[in-house]
Amino acid sequence: MEEGTKTKKTVFVGGLSDDVDQAVLIESFSPFGDVIDVQLPLAPATRGQESEGKHRGFAFVTYSSAGDAQDAIDNMDLNELRGKVLKVNLARPQRGVAQLNNSRPIWESEDWLKQYAKPLGQSGGLQARGSSTPDPEAADDAGGDEAGDAMED
Repeated sequence: MEEGTKTKKTVFVGGLSDDVDQAVLIESFSPFGDVIDVQLPLAPATRGQESEGKHRGFAFVTYSSAGDAQDAIDNMDLNELRGKVLKVNLARPQRGVAQLNNSRPIWESEDWLKQYAKPLGQSGGLQARGSSTPDPEAADDAGGDEAGDAMED
């Protein structure tokens, strides 16, 4: 087992049939250890479709120890439960959830600013602004000649 996965206690269970509920999951996964928590995410309600009580086809089962979680993976992966073959593996944290569910830009976070932002004097922005002031007439002349040449050709 990898170093980072030794402490993992939550397994992902995919491929669940519609008639599976938390009680069925607890009954099926408790032989491998003490089940602490079962999460069965509900399907989002859609227009014209009734989705009350329907889950999304997967669940997360949390054990009291990482060894129990690994036993569940070893014994339940690719096995059948209520007519469907399960996919059971270690649950991984979803990437970017905090940013996707948050309407604030990432750079408004204090942690992000501490890690990535530099004071204006260190970023090069202040020196660049002070050293050369663009001359709008010079830019128009340069741009006008090139544009005129391109149109004539």
